[in-house]
Amino acid sequence: MKTYCLIVMIAGILILNTIVIQAQTTEAKLDQVELMKQFLGSWKGEMGKDSIGIADYLPFGNGIEGTMQEFTEGILFDSGKQLWGYDKGLDKTVFAELWKSSQVIYIDVFWFKSGNKGEVVPLQDISNPDSAKLKWEFEFKSPDSLIQTMIKNNKVVQVLRFTREKK
Repeated sequence: MKTYCLIVMIAGILILNTIVIQAQTTEAKLDQVELMKQFLGSWKGEMGKDSIGIADYLPFGNGIEGTMQEFTEGILFDSGKQLWGYDKGLDKTVFAELWKSSQVIYIDVFWFKSGNKGEVVPLQDISNPDSAKLKWEFEFKSPDSLIQTMIKNNKVVQVLRFTREKK
């Protein structure tokens, strides 16, 4: 009888431990497409001394198309276009960006880590984003306030603040 009670007690402990371990490792999957919609609209931010950036994001399929303009002392300095699309296999958004002043196409990947925070890395670093030499973190402080932090070699090099423009 003692042996039977001991076996039942050990089996019960093992089952409880398994349930607790599974509960700790199960995370709710974030809906990346829905969260991405927080970017929709027109955003304005200070880019440096006497410089502002304006970005307009419109829905396009399961992604977003964006246009960006940078002004210095009120004069258009540069402009660019973006196309974002959700990649189901990666469970991340991939976007391509072209600027008139550049011969380079930028291809980056971003994802939300929570309902209001996320990370952006160049596509070539997606297999190991923690070791990316250049990355960005973003945070929606409110529906109309966004902070973007550029990190280079694990050091913050720029913090940009954007405000949603009402049109």
